[in-house]
Amino acid sequence: MRTPHATPSPAQPTQARRPGGLRWLGWTVAALACLAVFGLYTASDFMVMVADQLWSCF
Repeated sequence: MRTPHATPSPAQPTQARRPGGLRWLGWTVAALACLAVFGLYTASDFMVMVADQLWSCF
C-alpha cells in the first residue's frame, strides 16, 4: 500500500522547476528596478515634474 506522501521514483515525472540561475536573474532585475525607482525619488527635479503632471490632471 502506497502512502500519500511517498517520494516519486526517478521513472515518474516530477514537476518542472526553474533553474536557479533564472530565479537569481529575476530577483536581480527586480532589485535593480526598485533601486532605479528609488534613485529617481532622490532627484528633486523629477519629483517636481511628477507633482506638476499629477496636478495638471485635476
